Amino acid sequence: MMRSEEGSTRTLCLRWAHSQKIVLLLVFFVFVICCIVCWTPRTEQCHLKPTEQDIAELHLNYTGPRQDPRLLWKGDPALGRSFLHGPQLDNGQLRIQRDGIYRFHIQVTLANCTFSSKNTEAQRAILAVGICSPTTHSITLLRRNFHLSCTVASQRLTPLVHGDTLCTNLTLPLEPSQNADETFFGVHWVHP
Repeated sequence: MMRSEEGSTRTLCLRWAHSQKIVLLLVFFVFVICCIVCWTPRTEQCHLKPTEQDIAELHLNYTGPRQDPRLLWKGDPALGRSFLHGPQLDNGQLRIQRDGIYRFHIQVTLANCTFSSKNTEAQRAILAVGICSPTTHSITLLRRNFHLSCTVASQRLTPLVHGDTLCTNLTLPLEPSQNADETFFGVHWVHP
């Protein structure tokens, strides 16, 4: 009779050991899955792929003497160092497609520029960048005077939202240089 009790005790111990291994294995898999689920969103947010970042580098779209203070831009890899990934051009103005904080930069050189103390028209020249559309959100983001220089360059971080259209204005009747190394405009999405 002892042997049958020993056999059933041994069977019970083996079943208990087997059950413990299964429970530990399940706990391990649940832990691994929780780690993957909790970690994945953070790494994807911190390491955006280059194609997920909105970025644009634009060249002046010069079509002749200006009647409007707005500068018109174009973006096309065929132009050289000009491209659009995310933002779009709307009649030569840059339209934002994703909310976030953007760094924009601009450089404008005046065409046929020679400064002297007598050239008051060039001294009063102003370059302005602002949100011109939608009109309810219209605001000037940057305003720079040329002073005694032929070139003005600046950059700024600013929050922009989907649908904002950035306009760049240069005092009339002055003309910007058509050289892509002297006159350019760009934005780069840096944070949600």
